[in-house]
Amino acid sequence: MAVLSPSLPVASEYRSDDARPAARERLAEFGARAATCALFVVLATQIGAEYGKTGHLTGLLLLVSELLVVLLTVVRRPAAIVDRAMTTRMVATASMAGIYFIRPVGTALLPDLVTASVSAVGLLIIIAGKLTLGRSFGLMPANRGVVCRGIYRVVRHPIYAGYLVTHAAFLVAHPTTWNCGLILTSDAALLVRAMFEERTLARDAEYADYMQQVRWRVLPGCF
Repeated sequence: MAVLSPSLPVASEYRSDDARPAARERLAEFGARAATCALFVVLATQIGAEYGKTGHLTGLLLLVSELLVVLLTVVRRPAAIVDRAMTTRMVATASMAGIYFIRPVGTALLPDLVTASVSAVGLLIIIAGKLTLGRSFGLMPANRGVVCRGIYRVVRHPIYAGYLVTHAAFLVAHPTTWNCGLILTSDAALLVRAMFEERTLARDAEYADYMQQVRWRVLPGCF
């Protein structure tokens, strides 16, 4: 069940002498949402054009998963605590920005039916994770409430697991050096981002207990 730790102050609650930090926080939130939407448009334009020419579904399924990122970023709830360290910002940016610049080009290593099927599995994992997480979803490591039900009983970051699956399917469908570099960099940063998130969330006793109950972060038996 999603629970917001009562011991932590809500990020939107500032004293009168904290007007500037509050303004910076709102500006940072707006900037993150605007940048996410703009990058999504770049990706949608390229994949939409490729789908129009080929009818391939693999890239289209990846696009759907990224649309969920945009929607949940817009409606996310305020965080109890947010890690805005520069290193954390760089890792979060690297984990997502590169994906918006991948290109739907190259000769597929497997038929589109195969890669689309794998991508669909990843998308289902992402949807299950995001529907369970709801408005607790965010881009920066933050405590927006502890969620430990549903698919979160299998791994602590199922959405990231789904990303890895859809990214792998896209890479097999569009195996270029450019895509490989972007996807490998993004996914490596994604795993580091998971660790950074847990560094923040582990301050909550409920999440610390959850970590003991669910062993794996992203990939069962691996990480």
